[in-house]
Amino acid sequence: MHIPDGFIDLPVSAAAAVVSGSAITVALRKSRGSMEQEVAPMAGLTAVFIFAVQMLNFPVAAGTSGHLLGGALAAILVGPWVALLAMTVVLSLQAFIFADGGLSAIGLNILNMGVLTVVVGWLVFKIVLKVLPKKDTSVVAASAVAAFISVPMSAMGFVVQYAIGGSGIIELDKVLGAMLSVHILIGIGEAVISALTIGAVLATRSDLVYGATQLMPKKNLTIKDVDLR
Repeated sequence: MHIPDGFIDLPVSAAAAVVSGSAITVALRKSRGSMEQEVAPMAGLTAVFIFAVQMLNFPVAAGTSGHLLGGALAAILVGPWVALLAMTVVLSLQAFIFADGGLSAIGLNILNMGVLTVVVGWLVFKIVLKVLPKKDTSVVAASAVAAFISVPMSAMGFVVQYAIGGSGIIELDKVLGAMLSVHILIGIGEAVISALTIGAVLATRSDLVYGATQLMPKKNLTIKDVDLR
């Protein structure tokens, strides 16, 4: 899904850069003081994992590619603000070191694969978890649903940008069909990977899953005192 240079015109690319930059600024302020002893290593591990997963690209159409994203997974593991920072680091390294996505399109890529996946994934996770029983299997299920929905929503972000400022000659309906069909399939894979990852962390260190510690009822107890099973 990385957008190359020149695929979206300059005004739309600049607008996306402003939106992404604003989101990063807010994330920096909100995450200040939250990078505690246990959060910082988890954020680093999450970024490394997502970096590796995003290297698995699937061709889509019109010069674009699709791959697992990881924004929802990151938000559930380390929280939305830290997750956005981790995704920004991953996407920036990919652009500057591996030329995966154009430098002029970095704002577009961060908006689609960072901001949208994190925000959509976190909101869906919270909504789903509210209607499910308060146990660890619900956290895993909510993670899967959040990951699945975040991927086609990210693809839709690209489609909207292409509709407004796309410089390609591919018809919009063909781009929409190609992006959604492939990313729905990718979303299924991401849902499975996210569920397995969250389940594994919950089974060993449930206190390291931000989504569980923040959204499960504590009743004046620490997360270690809450029986998530």
